[in-house]
Amino acid sequence: MNDVASTSNRRHAAVIYNPIKIDLDAMKAVVGHEETENDWDQTIWLSTSEDDPGQGRAAEALESGASVVIVAGGDGTVRAVAEGLKDGAVPLALIPSGTGNLLARNLDLSLDDVELSVHTAFTGVDRKIDLGMLEITRADGAKTSHVFLVMAGLGLDAKMLANTDDDLKKKAGWLAYVTALATTLRDKHELRFRYSLNRGPTRATRAHTIIVANCGSLPSNIVLLPDAAVDDGQFDIALLRPEGFVGWVQIFVKVIWENGVLRRTRAGRALMTGEVSALRYVRAEELSIRLERPEQIELDGDGFGEAAAFDVRVNPGGLTIKFPSSS
Repeated sequence: MNDVASTSNRRHAAVIYNPIKIDLDAMKAVVGHEETENDWDQTIWLSTSEDDPGQGRAAEALESGASVVIVAGGDGTVRAVAEGLKDGAVPLALIPSGTGNLLARNLDLSLDDVELSVHTAFTGVDRKIDLGMLEITRADGAKTSHVFLVMAGLGLDAKMLANTDDDLKKKAGWLAYVTALATTLRDKHELRFRYSLNRGPTRATRAHTIIVANCGSLPSNIVLLPDAAVDDGQFDIALLRPEGFVGWVQIFVKVIWENGVLRRTRAGRALMTGEVSALRYVRAEELSIRLERPEQIELDGDGFGEAAAFDVRVNPGGLTIKFPSSS
């Protein structure tokens, strides 16, 4: 069952897994059961590594003729594999195994039922979601291209990731971000930049944080962008622009109380306020940003170094995901 392409006419799956995130023997037992039940050929098992977090392994899965690519890992592994799947013709099935599992959360997929997740990989229905396509320009002019599935951001979230102790994150999960958040909030630096939406006029502005989102929810059911949808062909963009303590209170009330609580009921929605000055929402299919100075950037919860500029566009229906057949 190791890294060998099938030579029969039956379908086969490829599992791309982060070896430090899963119980491999238990996973192989569940996958083996589904192979037998659904008359599939032997699965190909492909481990990620520091040198290949998923892109190369995804290419191997495609070359093998896999009918589905199963990803067992966190958001970073999912993002890397999606980047390697190219045109989205082969569906991706998620076995959430990370700290945040933001894509799975936003898609309302099971987070802790391996049997159901694997069953979905073999028997589920296909649904297309959008992909974020991003090109980062570095301070020296070098350019790198990436995809993202959940969010890309500069400011608070990117700096928080840069300030997070990796060893503590492995031991304490999301609690590791608390110290990093406190450190980051003491940084009074604002982002100053020029931007263009949908190739329109270029404007100059400033903000504390920029979030370009394909999905709207964060861990702990925090709804940052309540109107974001993974299949609407648009990004939802949030600009956080707090002016001191009062501004942060406005953001907290809007995100935690209004988006997270009031929005859930008709009576609550009637009590919601309009847009506040500290938090602005816009929507677009394309966004170009040129920063006054290089800033930390993150994609789907992983830091990607400093960007002097970036260009992002949505690829509608660029990735196919397996969902339970009853959903």
